[in-house]
Amino acid sequence: MERYAKFSPSDLAEILPHWTPRSMKTDEVLLAQGKRCKHVWFLQSGLMRYRYVREDGEERTKFFTEPPYVFTSQRSLNQDIPAEESIVAVTDTELLSISKSSIDDLFRLPSWSQFVRLLVQEVQFYTEQVLLDAQSMTAEERYRKMLVEQSNLLLNVPQKYIASYLGIAPQSLSRIRTRLG
Repeated sequence: MERYAKFSPSDLAEILPHWTPRSMKTDEVLLAQGKRCKHVWFLQSGLMRYRYVREDGEERTKFFTEPPYVFTSQRSLNQDIPAEESIVAVTDTELLSISKSSIDDLFRLPSWSQFVRLLVQEVQFYTEQVLLDAQSMTAEERYRKMLVEQSNLLLNVPQKYIASYLGIAPQSLSRIRTRLG
């Protein structure tokens, strides 16, 4: 949190008790598609995957979350609507959870307001970059970018999820990996 805002000791004393630790096992669902999101989480260790199931039954990966990072289903949380995606642990995971009601209550603290504002801005920038990459880069170019920027994912995430994220079949990913050596 201190990456985004300066917190006084008294602010931290008010904020920290709102966070609850949680452990998850691989493939455990944190938020199910169609359920309303009521929390924000801080990923301490492990990897999370945002996935959705299309109407034709095909499962797709929207993106991954690596630590340290704060994440949620933003539209579901803010609009109180069913989530369009599930959030699932890719590996054993340690995280902290804070409820929407606690988040709203803490807005009375200027440091918390600054933290949330800058965090939301970072998520928006990241989302814009993911969309731009998806629209302007080939799957191979996006994979090369992952090699440089997200190599941890490539080591720890099953290839079928990487292929789904890139929007290609696992066989196509295998061919890309062979070409790149």
